[in-house]
Amino acid sequence: MATDFPGFSGPTASTEAPLEMLSACHHRIERQCNTLRRLAPHLREHGADEDARNAAARIMRYFDTSALDHHADEEQDLFPALLESMAGSDPVCIKGLTEGLTNDHRQLEAGWRKLRPILLQVADGQTAELPADTLEAFINLYERHMRLEEEELLPMAARLLSDADITRIGQAMRRRRGISDADIHPG
Repeated sequence: MATDFPGFSGPTASTEAPLEMLSACHHRIERQCNTLRRLAPHLREHGADEDARNAAARIMRYFDTSALDHHADEEQDLFPALLESMAGSDPVCIKGLTEGLTNDHRQLEAGWRKLRPILLQVADGQTAELPADTLEAFINLYERHMRLEEEELLPMAARLLSDADITRIGQAMRRRRGISDADIHPG
């Protein structure tokens, strides 16, 4: 799922352009999933060598922090802003979409809780095997989820949200990450 969000450049973005940042995060999630997918056969062939330990540590660091921030960005800021933007009309479509995506987040977090202990073993230098069914279920759900966000959610947000909504979402993203407005706008 290497589709760029229309009108946005690739994987580098900031909270100044929150929709672009959410899309860029999808690219980073995709890279982490690809590394996870490559790690499974690597472990079978080479065990928990230095490459495997480093990859496992990077994957854990990403899904323990950035992926959770991404879910919170959507659930606490983007989804409510989209629902609010539909005030006075029928928000059933957006409500169904955001509820489905929120449910995906819970399933992804549950899948991560199954994979993380195995990656922790690898990062600690212990030989372990990533269960193919758990790994593929996690990656496939992320791929479907990101495709839905890229093709439906983010274009809808770009159409429906005001500049003020986008600014508020960016501010919330900065607060969640401990970034002050002064860091973004030194002055």
